Amino acid sequence: MRPRSWFQVPDQTVLVARAAFPNGSVAMSARDHVGEVFTDEQFAAAFGVRGAPAESPGALALVTALQYTENLTDRQAAQMLARAIDWKYALGLELTDPGFDASW
Repeated sequence: MRPRSWFQVPDQTVLVARAAFPNGSVAMSARDHVGEVFTDEQFAAAFGVRGAPAESPGALALVTALQYTENLTDRQAAQMLARAIDWKYALGLELTDPGFDASW
């Protein structure tokens, strides 16, 4: 795993998310109020140093929390990350980011 520190939300993602959700959303609130709880550093001891780098465990933890709040399957959560502007905001992704495969 290559830990990444808490990341800035891309400007375009902020602009579009705030326009689409002027009052915010659960995902946006998660980012704004508790997002720093989901840092990679706290998961570092659980990962080895060999092999292919893993997806950000902090991002996966946040996706899992959002998945739970919306009662989604793994596949549905992956689809939300691919298409939902507020989820992209929550994870600090570019609007064009495809998300990740549900089988990871």
